Amino acid sequence: MTPRPGLPAAPGGSFPAWITTVWPPENLRLLEQQWTVAVDYWGDLAAEAQRRGVRIAVEMYANQLVDSVPGLLKLREAVGDTVGANFDPSHLLWMGADPIAAIQALDGAIHHVHAKDTRIEESAAVRSRLETLPNEQVADRAWNFVAVGTGHPDGVAFWSRFATALQEAGYDGPLSIENEDYSLGQRESVATAVRTLQDALVGRINGPLPTGRG
Repeated sequence: MTPRPGLPAAPGGSFPAWITTVWPPENLRLLEQQWTVAVDYWGDLAAEAQRRGVRIAVEMYANQLVDSVPGLLKLREAVGDTVGANFDPSHLLWMGADPIAAIQALDGAIHHVHAKDTRIEESAAVRSRLETLPNEQVADRAWNFVAVGTGHPDGVAFWSRFATALQEAGYDGPLSIENEDYSLGQRESVATAVRTLQDALVGRINGPLPTGRG
């Protein structure tokens, strides 16, 4: 299972609230209430999954309660290690996190991985990375989901470091290509992703490992 954890509303409310700052003060009170609701719900879900021998992989994503590594680890600590990460670097990239560092922090807690890339556009300098334009407006957005390997100047090297970090963190499962590139056709973007991952993995096997972080 690879769900995203829901985001509770304020008590009596009907719309979720994604808390991203400590101000105004009511944000922290709402966040505390959200975690109380979430742990109660996910505790029951995790217990049932454990009884059935199923692991749950939570995808960290904006506008969700678990949107970052600390949130994922907090949920995991509260409900048990049946819950882990469905690690998608593209989400962390536009939110400003370092996927390699995030993998290292999630050592042993990654259940599944999406291979998806993000390109930060020049307009982010003005717009910030909190983007609400539709995905189809590629030319105007501050960031875009793109084919694996096209989000970084050192595309293959980044994904080689990515694969190495996953292995060192105890993950030996698949890299599941998730394509949301609105600038390329479906076939071209998937083919680009496959080539990048093949080159990255072959480089790890046949040559020296790249150093540094993407």
